Amino acid sequence: MAGPVAFFAVFFAYPVAAIVGRGLDVGGAWQFGRIGEVLGDPDILQVLWFTSWQALASTALTLLIALPGAYVFARFDFPGKQLLRAAVTVPFVLPTVVVGTAFLALLGRGGMLDQLWGVRLDTTVWAILLAHVFFNYAVVVRTVGGLWSQLDPRQEEAARVLGASRFAAWRKVTLPALGPAVAAASLMVFLFTFTSFGVVQILGGPAFSTLEVEIYRQTAQLLDLPTAAVLTLAQFAAVGAILALHAWTVRRRESALRLVDPAQTARRPRGAGQWSLLSGVVASVAALILVPLGVLVQRSLDTPGGYGFGYYQALQSQGAGGGTFLVPPVDAIWNSLQYALVATAIALVIGGLAAAALTRRAGPLVRGFDALLMLPLGVSAVTVGFGFLITLDKPPLDLRSSWILVPLAQALVGVPFVVRTMLPVLRAVDGRLREAAAVLGASPLRAWREVDLPMVRRALLVAAGFAFAVSLGEFGATVFIARPDNPTLPVAVARLLGRAGDLNYGQAMALSTILMLVCAVSLLVLERIRTDRSGEF
Repeated sequence: MAGPVAFFAVFFAYPVAAIVGRGLDVGGAWQFGRIGEVLGDPDILQVLWFTSWQALASTALTLLIALPGAYVFARFDFPGKQLLRAAVTVPFVLPTVVVGTAFLALLGRGGMLDQLWGVRLDTTVWAILLAHVFFNYAVVVRTVGGLWSQLDPRQEEAARVLGASRFAAWRKVTLPALGPAVAAASLMVFLFTFTSFGVVQILGGPAFSTLEVEIYRQTAQLLDLPTAAVLTLAQFAAVGAILALHAWTVRRRESALRLVDPAQTARRPRGAGQWSLLSGVVASVAALILVPLGVLVQRSLDTPGGYGFGYYQALQSQGAGGGTFLVPPVDAIWNSLQYALVATAIALVIGGLAAAALTRRAGPLVRGFDALLMLPLGVSAVTVGFGFLITLDKPPLDLRSSWILVPLAQALVGVPFVVRTMLPVLRAVDGRLREAAAVLGASPLRAWREVDLPMVRRALLVAAGFAFAVSLGEFGATVFIARPDNPTLPVAVARLLGRAGDLNYGQAMALSTILMLVCAVSLLVLERIRTDRSGEF
């Protein structure tokens, strides 16, 4: 545990604590009264209210749309299932900036709805809610559907034999068993939407602001660190409560059920009702997920001179962005790939050590350590990024001018995915195999190399793929620390969207399409090599 604890202490806890301390420490005295002043401000209360209710609405809408999909993927076997499963997961690994850009191309000025019916939904709450469903659909399908596929269908069939109707059997047998998984998925969706930044920043306009967006505004635009510190504490408290509830539901799900092989539960649809359900799910996936991604590609090719690759060619010119960059925008692609590779290596080392520690030990201390690993998913990435700038500025950690700063911030987001992917597989390794190797004279390192590594090799590759994808799309912290001469893809997209002109907009669409394709290819590779479906991701 020493390595991961030290990593999180230096690159997570220290920057966040420094930001909060600098905001509340005025003249050597802590101004705790500032907390009441900020939280009592009507504008801040409006932000808190919008953050909470849009997260609840997004979670409810996601469950309503995604639960039928979870059932279809769990119980039906049909041609193209793996390809469709990969397609619905693509939005989850996409950067929120790209998600916002895709819905801007669909719902915004000149978008598909605007061209067909003259309807614009950008700068409305509906655009935000639909984008959140798009982003979190896979969370419900993978978390609930993964468990649903392992529930023994004979239990529900036994209830039917005893006289229960189909709905009563589902309500009394299946639903209670799915309860912990539904709760875990709901909490994860609520967490991601509660801390939403890129989607609200692009689609919400000035009318809507979540806590994360307000922290960014107070920090980067108004330089009001005391207000940003109070909002960070409020978000930290809310995220801590959500993660505690999530850990409780996960423990219930792991300990209360007897599961079967998913291959035994899936079958081809039978009857008009099941085929109609499958058709409805495929249609909803096409409308909600494939259409926004397709429109993103279409807008990147729609140049003033007709369809072509003009916007992609313009990415090679430094002056094409109207002074937005010090280098050609295309350099952001190579920068992002380099940063993501280094961040993946860091995340694999830290996450692998953490997963091994969680496998070998138990107790309150380890459960607290497990919760610590998840905090970067919910704590303000804006706070972390700005904290890097004001804390890592003195020897021996003067990293402000170093390229490694960006991969370190990206690795913080990648570590939880590495841990959650590797932990179920490591726990499945029989400890007696290690003991046998030790009896035969193997050192701990050799025992790990000869026993554990062959069994977790696939999980390690999957973990690396997820870490690479989420590192590639990290935006909240990177927007602060990426240098103008080394922008990443999400930062480049955001900067181009922030400037007027069709050329800037077209280049943003082109960069977003490139980023989407890289993430999609990474995910398809993961689906090919993945065999274990028990992990949360």
